[in-house]
Amino acid sequence: MNARTLIGLALAVNCLSADAAAQALPLVSVETSLGAIVIEIDTIRAPITGGNFLAYVDSGLYDGGRFYRTVMLQNQPDNDVLIEVIQGGIDPALREDRFDAIALERTNVTGLRHLDGTISVARAGPDTGRSEFFICIGDQPELDYGGARNPDGQGFAAFGRVVSGMDVVRRIQAQPAEGQQLRVVVGIVGVGRVDG
Repeated sequence: MNARTLIGLALAVNCLSADAAAQALPLVSVETSLGAIVIEIDTIRAPITGGNFLAYVDSGLYDGGRFYRTVMLQNQPDNDVLIEVIQGGIDPALREDRFDAIALERTNVTGLRHLDGTISVARAGPDTGRSEFFICIGDQPELDYGGARNPDGQGFAAFGRVVSGMDVVRRIQAQPAEGQQLRVVVGIVGVGRVDG
């Protein structure tokens, strides 16, 4: 074989490996009272954060959880950096059952970005993410590493994307709210892996 053939074969194998890796990413269905959201979890580029989310899924801790926060352009009067997300998590009564906080996987390391449909872990400070998560509505670059939404500039840890159900995400965002808190939480009926 000549060098050109070898390079071609190497490129083909790399493409197949990338396709196989993409196909191997776990899918999770989040069944809400307003419909289902299917999320692809990027356990390759965000193994800590993706693995943490899957641990909550597999333990059943998201079952009976809720979406409780909607952040829209018009309900952020005290913030100069505007974003649009919905936020959810486990039932507050189960807070004591949460796992330990995880290390922050910054977007400048993972290469993931906060684009329309991205799922990311909520946090108070670096290395504090646990069970709460949010889904972006529209591109939200200010949530990436170096973005101005979080004062420490470290951004948030994106770990997957919605592959089906963005209409449900937008329906949740449009629910009546007091400030950023939904007047009536949107229940998470059940969460589980989707067999590929």
